[in-house]
Amino acid sequence: MSIWVRIYEALTALANGEGLGTILDRLRADPGPERSVGFTIAVIALGAKMAKADGEVTRDEVHTFRRIFEIPPGEEAHAAQVFNLARQDVAGFNVYARKVAALFNTTGSALCADDRNVLIDLLEGLFHIAMSDGTYHPQEDAFLAEVARIFGLDQRCYRVLRARFVEGVPRDPFDVLGVAADATLEQARAAWRQGVKDSHPDVMIARGVPREAVKLAERRLIAINAAWDEIQGRKAA
Repeated sequence: MSIWVRIYEALTALANGEGLGTILDRLRADPGPERSVGFTIAVIALGAKMAKADGEVTRDEVHTFRRIFEIPPGEEAHAAQVFNLARQDVAGFNVYARKVAALFNTTGSALCADDRNVLIDLLEGLFHIAMSDGTYHPQEDAFLAEVARIFGLDQRCYRVLRARFVEGVPRDPFDVLGVAADATLEQARAAWRQGVKDSHPDVMIARGVPREAVKLAERRLIAINAAWDEIQGRKAA
């Protein structure tokens, strides 16, 4: 059964007047939550809210969903239904973001590594959407920064993501690997290896990223490898 069929089944279970927040609540209450379904709904729902952050919804932003998820022709209506439900819902994006954060926080307290990584995966999807029209608006930056805060991601993590997607933003290789500027080469190497491991498709799928969206890590891997190369060069100099 495809993820889009499972999403369609979740949508058809909604009563009149219920929104996507209800689905996220039900997924969270499920003893074996469909994390990949929640991930897909979260990216589309928050993306729909963000698509209006700069004042207009562009065709590029809508098409980006297809590039991220490779939506089969017969399933486009299901994705569109999620997008339209979110766009029409009176609930603010921060309401959705809090529900998503709760859905992917399996410990109920501090984020574990897998939970943190899947929220980073999700935020990367939103950056893809924000940059799909070739510009990065201040309203989009404010939107994404607030979503990151609600997700429990620190400012350093947010800076790394923004630098990865927005041209002209300074890129610190030590930030990219998540190590201190005075880290040893061995510490940097360990962080690089962990970053590559966390970006492996099988690992991403295991933590809840749908197969259709694992290509989100392509840009991350390029940045991680470039950061490691730069740090090696600095240490060798």
